[in-house]
Amino acid sequence: MRRFIEKVLTSPACTVDSAGDGAQALALLRENSYEVIFTDISMPGMSGLEFLRAVREFDPDVPVVLVTGSPALETAIEAVEHGAFRYLLKPVAIQDLKSVTERAIRLHAISRLKRTLGEGTGHAAPVADPVALGNAFDRALQNLYMVYQPIVSSKERRVFGYEGLVRSSESQLSTAAELLLAAEQLERVRDLGRAVRRRVAEDAARAPAGSVLFVNLHPLELEDESLYLASSPLGQIANRVVLEVTERASLEGVRDIDARVSRLRAMGFKLAVDDLGAAYSGLSTLARIEPDIVKLDMFLARGLSAKSANKAVIRSMVQLCLELGMGFVCEGVETGAQRDTMIDLGCDLFQGYLYSRPEREFQLMSAVA
Repeated sequence: MRRFIEKVLTSPACTVDSAGDGAQALALLRENSYEVIFTDISMPGMSGLEFLRAVREFDPDVPVVLVTGSPALETAIEAVEHGAFRYLLKPVAIQDLKSVTERAIRLHAISRLKRTLGEGTGHAAPVADPVALGNAFDRALQNLYMVYQPIVSSKERRVFGYEGLVRSSESQLSTAAELLLAAEQLERVRDLGRAVRRRVAEDAARAPAGSVLFVNLHPLELEDESLYLASSPLGQIANRVVLEVTERASLEGVRDIDARVSRLRAMGFKLAVDDLGAAYSGLSTLARIEPDIVKLDMFLARGLSAKSANKAVIRSMVQLCLELGMGFVCEGVETGAQRDTMIDLGCDLFQGYLYSRPEREFQLMSAVA
């Protein structure tokens, strides 16, 4: 079971450490921090429940998933008492394992955010007051702004477009990850999405002529009817916009996805699948949306030198995109060696620190060549 979990979860975006018993695992915890921990209930030396109690002394927030082939009411109750995240029964399905991992990682990030907010407001408790989080989120929306990172064509040596990345001058929720986690926690993803789309539309007036603007879209925004208004700020410049739907977030809960995608295309929007290869949703997002552009996950580029398998993955994805008539962008390119290797693999459009960090002003080719 340990080898199975390790094999399923290991990817360019996810590193897995493995321990043969609770003592070895605690030794790892003394040296490292983790986003999620899986443990069997029956182990040599120390049970999974004993291990769970010990984990809480190291990290009160990290989600712990208990796995067992012999479920019992007593162990389930004790697991809940000590803050276990989930209680999985063997055999564990691969999709269930991935889904639980994704939710656990998000929960851990939210817990850290709540703890930070709680400490920032002077509360000793690790969980922030939802009202405090809501107030911080309101301030963040009022102080929201966008930074833009160029997407460059290597062959044509020009800027193809710019990805808009959200930021805020609100210190407690300044990054995109913090804003998104807060929005999900408060069930205000649509409010964040509307603010981002409005800001991008305002900034478009000063973007270089002919450039395409890439805007990240949370799957929940696909059910926001304001997205489909031609009179909306972004709807008025739809022919200049690519909506990026990340592969890391599931589309399973979106109703009438085919009809919604068709409506967006009819307005003039193009669609992209972001983070392809991040190993959470597989190729299902690509099949459901049939995007105009695919963005390869940045961890594929960053692992090129250390993992030869990454080359094979990139080559296969590039070939698939060519066969399907889709454009593709390689993200996370930080060195000339990475760029040159990816050019050899058939890539042309690149995004990363090699060219420019995200800036509030639109960077011209002369600044990013």
